[in-house]
Amino acid sequence: MPLNRLRRRRQCALLVSLLALCACQPPADPEVVDFKVPVNISEVQVSTVQEVLKTTGTVRAPEVISLTVLTPGLLQLGIGENGRLAEGDSVKAGDVVASVTGEEVRLAAALQVAREKLSVARKNLEVTSSLYDKKLVTVEDYGRAKTVYEDAKLAYEQSIHIDSRNQIVTPIDGVILSLVRDRQDRVMADGQMLDAGQVVAQIAPLDTLVVDIDLVSRDIGRVHPGLEAWASYHAWPEQKFSGRVLRMAPTLDERTRALRAEVAIDNQAGLMRPGMFVEVSVVVEQRENVPVVPRQALAQRGGRRVVFVVEGGRAIRREVELGIGDDHVVEVIKGVSAGDRVVSFGLETLADQMPVRVVGN
Repeated sequence: MPLNRLRRRRQCALLVSLLALCACQPPADPEVVDFKVPVNISEVQVSTVQEVLKTTGTVRAPEVISLTVLTPGLLQLGIGENGRLAEGDSVKAGDVVASVTGEEVRLAAALQVAREKLSVARKNLEVTSSLYDKKLVTVEDYGRAKTVYEDAKLAYEQSIHIDSRNQIVTPIDGVILSLVRDRQDRVMADGQMLDAGQVVAQIAPLDTLVVDIDLVSRDIGRVHPGLEAWASYHAWPEQKFSGRVLRMAPTLDERTRALRAEVAIDNQAGLMRPGMFVEVSVVVEQRENVPVVPRQALAQRGGRRVVFVVEGGRAIRREVELGIGDDHVVEVIKGVSAGDRVVSFGLETLADQMPVRVVGN
């Protein structure tokens, strides 16, 4: 047999042997992928939690004083720090908001005459009284002198009262909400005619404002005077205006069947204005030093409230009993303890004992 043919036969035999050997080897195991759900965790904290009742209401001043004209005359508005008083200016009790002019000379003359008559009557009574003590005048003379004095005193007091009506004075500290306007709704200028009974100004204190809220159903029994509250307005979304429930109405509204409650709001900063429509939160219950979890850590499984506690790289499902809470956290009465690490993000597809990978707190 030729040498080349023999060599080819040997090579074929070797190849067949190698193929047979490979066929006898068991297949290699496929690569095992260890999948872990990425989650964020939060630690169960011991904190104070509040249950808050949210409602809405309109801001108003606690009281409004209307200053009116008693006698007709010409308007003369008072002078403040920035000149002629204007709406929005602050005034103190006793400040002259406006004067009614036009009859000053006649009023001043009447007051001066009354003052002089009172002075003469007082001196005459003193002299008559001295003579009466010495038995030099009769009882009738003394009585007439006393009557003249009393009449002069009454006339003088009436003159003072009439003169004071010329000055329109605020009895309270506050802010001028409105001033007298003409038919075109423009603030009247000095020198324009005022009629008796016309409102010159409305003044109200604005350091503390009141929000009227309506309570219905079971909320009526949960709210009472003294509860902590706060108001918020969309112009300042991050700011809370603190306050308290001031009083409750004695009766329900016959039309709405709601109970009106007043919430006093601190307005020292002067940001809030009467007429604003605000959101009011009333703290109806508060508990201190209790375990709390974020609301986003709660899930529903089989109609039950559960959380997932991370232990040993796995998510352990625990049923929980909840207490009070707000928009952010909720009290846990049973199911977890302070220090437990619960899943707060990524729990939508979690099941009990599922491997997890913590990616954030």
